Amino acid sequence: MTFWYALVDLLPFEWAQSGSMYFMKNALLAVLVITPLFGLLSTMVVHSRMSFFSDALGHSAFTGMAIGALFGFHEPTWAAVVFAILFALLFNLVKRRSALASDTVIGVFSSTAVALGIFLSTLNGRSFTRFNALLVGDILSVEPAKVGVLALILLAVAALWLASFNQLMLSAISPALADSRGVRVFWQETVFSVAIAVVVTLSMTWVGLLVINSLLVLPAASARNVARNMWQYHLFSLLGAVLAGIAGLMTSYHVGGSAGAAITMYLALGFALTFLLRKK
Repeated sequence: MTFWYALVDLLPFEWAQSGSMYFMKNALLAVLVITPLFGLLSTMVVHSRMSFFSDALGHSAFTGMAIGALFGFHEPTWAAVVFAILFALLFNLVKRRSALASDTVIGVFSSTAVALGIFLSTLNGRSFTRFNALLVGDILSVEPAKVGVLALILLAVAALWLASFNQLMLSAISPALADSRGVRVFWQETVFSVAIAVVVTLSMTWVGLLVINSLLVLPAASARNVARNMWQYHLFSLLGAVLAGIAGLMTSYHVGGSAGAAITMYLALGFALTFLLRKK
């Protein structure tokens, strides 16, 4: 982190002065790591028509936090990560072996996760208010260790994209055709779902459960309005997410609002602009 702090000290901002406001410097690093992750994963979420799946994962992560708190874990986030991964694996298994549509399976899992989370968090008369912070998030509370974990995940996701991009796209467009070409669709979808589960869970406490799904939908939705090929689609999604993340963090610092909500509003503005430019 010493190198990062020295690098940020060169920026012409009040909070970037040497030896002060390390929470903002950590938050900026978190944004630069989280937003590319959401930008990349967003392309697959939109392309695979799984927008509500990420929302359901957020609910499962909340349930995992409630389980971790119930068992007295010092760091319930890791319990949430494990629960979200199990949720993603079970969802893929049920979807593959069931004749139900994906949105129906998502609805079943999402509603169950929400009910279980609320039940566990209020068990024995406990107050739900202690989980209110998860709904809004606080990126200024980010810890360098968790940013490091997300940086490793970013590298893993980038490696996955480079190694199996064609298979992922083909699986999203036509699973039957992908199967006929020897692509292991189930495992492709499973790895993709697990990646979303880990990213959503680790960033939930910073971005906020109420808006985290927008970070997995809006970047690619905006890019799809103006992109003319797959290269542009992924590039615009990634750049849009990063720019909105930086702008949202700066806006949050100056006006004192929620960073997650500010990022979402910039992403929504980007979608509106690209929608108006789509025909050109």
